[in-house]
Amino acid sequence: MRYRRLGKTDFRVSEISLGTWQVGGKWGETFSHERADGILNAAVDAGINFIDTADVYGNGESEKAVGRLVRNRSEQLYVATKCGRQLNPHVNEAYRPGVLRKFVEDSLQNMNLERLDLIQLHCPPTEVYYRPEIFELFDRLKQEGKIQHLGVSVEKVEEALKAIEFPNVTTVQIIFNMFRQRPAELFFSEASQRDVGIIVRVPLASGLLTGKFDEQSTFKEGDHRHFNRHGEAFDKGETFSGIDYQTGVDAVKELKEIFSAYENLAPVALRWILDFQEVSCIIPGASRPEQVVSNLHAQELPPLATTELEAIKDLYERTIKGQVHHLW
Repeated sequence: MRYRRLGKTDFRVSEISLGTWQVGGKWGETFSHERADGILNAAVDAGINFIDTADVYGNGESEKAVGRLVRNRSEQLYVATKCGRQLNPHVNEAYRPGVLRKFVEDSLQNMNLERLDLIQLHCPPTEVYYRPEIFELFDRLKQEGKIQHLGVSVEKVEEALKAIEFPNVTTVQIIFNMFRQRPAELFFSEASQRDVGIIVRVPLASGLLTGKFDEQSTFKEGDHRHFNRHGEAFDKGETFSGIDYQTGVDAVKELKEIFSAYENLAPVALRWILDFQEVSCIIPGASRPEQVVSNLHAQELPPLATTELEAIKDLYERTIKGQVHHLW
């Protein structure tokens, strides 16, 4: 396993880490502690030391599983969770320091931990990034010993750029993959200048970039890839990176021609992200322990060749950019 510095947190984290949205729900499976334990322990066995979760994954059950992992393992593990998405309606006015404090304290209780390594605002509305009192709260929580660092998970590059103006923001979690390339244009360099760690989420475009889906693929009713393709439940950028499913399938067919030697495109897609040195870590999810191991094969691949990078860029410019680039 290779490790990278997570910005000014100074944590040395596995460059391929683990996101636990799949563990917690909205992927067509009900939460199972046995399944969660299997995935989480497989990750640590493989050298992963950074686990990202959220209070809404499995209504707190994902946090409980992560907390149990930390208590039962001897390795140095870093836990990142998120808060804010419990708000209903999820609007700017609902974000209040007292409410967020309660969310942090609930997460500590869920995980049975005294301090959170990293707490992240969970994709709040854009207006929240213009409210200093929200960010000041986390300075107080740090002084109280309840958190070690603050980060944000964002939908838009605009939000990421605004968030890093707050000096206590140490990390930004953002969607970045072959189908969502805009963050590399400006945000990466700005974050690097401020020593802000970059956590890449949705690296496989909800599984599209594995190459396993086609026109006949179906998804269970409880899977966001079934019910959120047009943003019916939350930001549509979270589902297939916001692109039309057929467009994505057609683009993957071209990727398979570019990388014809690979049956599984996932390691290639992750390798593409790792070639950006500004990236601190990637947090692909996993529905089974085997997927954790599969994702780690990306580290065995050499950096992509110039011709391959140019082919990916051309594909993005021709088929994907018009759908997503201006929205996020």
